[in-house]
Amino acid sequence: MSRAPSSSGSDRLPGATRTLLCVTWLVATLEGFDLAIYGATLPVLLQTPSLGMDRSEAGTIGSLVGVGMLIGAALAGAIIHRVGPRRLLIGSIAVFTVGMLVSTFAYSAEAFGFGRLVVGLGLGVVLPTLNSYVADLSAPQRRSRHIGLMMSGYAIGALAAPLLGAALLPEVSFRWLYLIGVVIPLVALPLVFRLPESPFHLRLIRRGAEAAEIETRYDLPSSHVANKQAGRLFGLGPLLTRRLAPTTLLFWAMSFCGLLLVFGISAWLPSIMQAAGYSLGSALLQTAAMWLGVFVGVIAAGPVADRFGPRIVVVTAFLTGTVSLVLMSLQPPTFLLFLLMFVSGFGFIGSQILANAYILSVYDPENRSSGLAWALSVGRLGAIAGPTLGAFVLDHANGVDGNFYSFAIVGLLGALTAVLVPRRESRIDPVQGDAMPATRLADAQNHSRR
Repeated sequence: MSRAPSSSGSDRLPGATRTLLCVTWLVATLEGFDLAIYGATLPVLLQTPSLGMDRSEAGTIGSLVGVGMLIGAALAGAIIHRVGPRRLLIGSIAVFTVGMLVSTFAYSAEAFGFGRLVVGLGLGVVLPTLNSYVADLSAPQRRSRHIGLMMSGYAIGALAAPLLGAALLPEVSFRWLYLIGVVIPLVALPLVFRLPESPFHLRLIRRGAEAAEIETRYDLPSSHVANKQAGRLFGLGPLLTRRLAPTTLLFWAMSFCGLLLVFGISAWLPSIMQAAGYSLGSALLQTAAMWLGVFVGVIAAGPVADRFGPRIVVVTAFLTGTVSLVLMSLQPPTFLLFLLMFVSGFGFIGSQILANAYILSVYDPENRSSGLAWALSVGRLGAIAGPTLGAFVLDHANGVDGNFYSFAIVGLLGALTAVLVPRRESRIDPVQGDAMPATRLADAQNHSRR
């Protein structure tokens, strides 16, 4: 008698899946920490004589992470089908660890900026690779919640950065905080080595027997390769066909808005709140409240996205963030301000995390990895623009309120692009899934030979 797949996301997960989620959660935690540590330490960096930064230079250095991530995401889209997501993850973790090491021991703004550029290069590969890897090893009816659970680690890492900053800065050197981003990857790398390769990639390189064994172990549908176009033109050609071009361009615009918000807000929020009259400790705690909102939001939204589709969740998140920023500009009482920070975290940073699941739900398996990688690569232009926009508005426009309104407008545009994406996402029947489970497929093949 054949074993049917789990019919509900509440069923007990295979042990291999739990291990996968724990290890990828740790990698996502590193990514969140490495990204948020710059904003958490920026007020101290601006006062460090050996670095000699002003606000304009700080905005440029913040944008260098986005430049590195743009290159890294494009690289991921070009080679993920050639080398496989697991090996790509291992290499990218090593790269951003080297970048954190350079940043830790930098004694000039130029050296520090180079370190952040290298960090961005590694992280640019990690984000699309990690998302598509977890998607490949998740049953269709659990895919969004698994991505949400994994990316909650991103929020925890980003939450740890301002909390550590509030506890240690300025008494302890900022270099000790950056050193954390060097040490923890040394623990994560051996764990990633023990994970399996994506079954989709194994079938792509004609190692179907290994793929079938992994699909059985992870209780997955049997993957299949419908075409071999995914590697052409760096994975871009199939995304710009008449059928997919409108979807692809709208996803690029959505990612631009989402990543502008992630990088602009995470880089400048502590400084913006200091400019509004709050102490460094209070500003960092407000930033921590924002990242706590990201953590709670993406975990809660994952099952909703699996049930109703990720589009409605992404649109709601963008709109929620927009409203919360407008309300912040009204200088609410402290308790309400912390609540709005919490909500805005889910709205603006959670929206980008959920947008990744949205993109993965629309493209077919052959284009899933390259589709997300290219959306994030083009979106990195927003990551470059975000810190620069924050610095410009804080220096030249209406200060704090100008930043709130500028980012709120971008959030509104993000919601609009998400609404306009053609309705192509797969509506997964929790019982049937989107393909025959590997165990049932093997039984059917054995039966046909009798």
